[in-house]
Amino acid sequence: MKSRPSLSMRSPRELLTAAGIRPRKSMGQHFLTDRNVAASIIRRAQLEPDDVVVEIGAGLGALTLPLAGQVKHVLAVEPDRKIATLLGNELQAAGVSNVTIIERDILECDFEALARRFDASLKVVGNLPYHISSGVLIRLIHFREVIDAAFLMFQKEVAERLTAKPGNKSYGRLSVLIQYCARIYPLVSVTASAFFPKPKVDSQVVGIDFHHPITFQATDERHLSKVVRAAFGKRRKILKNALLRSDLGLGHEKISAALKLAGIDSKRRAETLNVSEFVTLSNLLQEPNLSFNNSS
Repeated sequence: MKSRPSLSMRSPRELLTAAGIRPRKSMGQHFLTDRNVAASIIRRAQLEPDDVVVEIGAGLGALTLPLAGQVKHVLAVEPDRKIATLLGNELQAAGVSNVTIIERDILECDFEALARRFDASLKVVGNLPYHISSGVLIRLIHFREVIDAAFLMFQKEVAERLTAKPGNKSYGRLSVLIQYCARIYPLVSVTASAFFPKPKVDSQVVGIDFHHPITFQATDERHLSKVVRAAFGKRRKILKNALLRSDLGLGHEKISAALKLAGIDSKRRAETLNVSEFVTLSNLLQEPNLSFNNSS
């Protein structure tokens, strides 16, 4: 039975002040200070003792330490060298031996290599800075074959975007891409007061289940991503014009034929299409000999 690490960490403010470090705005550094929030996230994630967890933005260990007491191993990704050093000192003081600190950008991490290293599927936990949230999600989607689930904290508006349905003003490219391949559900609401320094907005933790079966399979997921990006690239334009004026390189005839075969009114806007409609449209746009004659 793994011994639980001590949770008697000093506060982020104390640690940073003692080390003469100021939080870096450019890296979106807001350190979780509320231990009850950390405990709630881990409890709601229902992690298992044999889990290998990748923690994004480990910071000063508010999640790292309690995670270490619950799972087999934690891969704590922290790109800021000074913060990573402080984290290492705190882990050592707490007697934690099942955490590996990885000093690099999460957007450069090879999840497949990490899964092979531990011969296990991964789970991902983290508090995502606003400026990398989209990039991280796309990367997790790409590596989802080796990721069972993710439990991620976003600014509230980003979380709302992920769970939004067609017709909602928050519905967009990320909504479609993540809902295509995963089940998304809210876990924990977190107020701005739970962080140091205090951000301007509240946050929301969402669960992402990558074992959710894909109902409508895209012929080419990279092409689906391009079509979705093109459709939302000019939100104010009707769908047909948005696709025509994108970098897809498709002509009027092919786009019109695909829309007609898909049963999609060309005057609709991207935010009204559901995931299955995007998949159908993407698949049709890849048909090599599709023309308006085929749709009549």
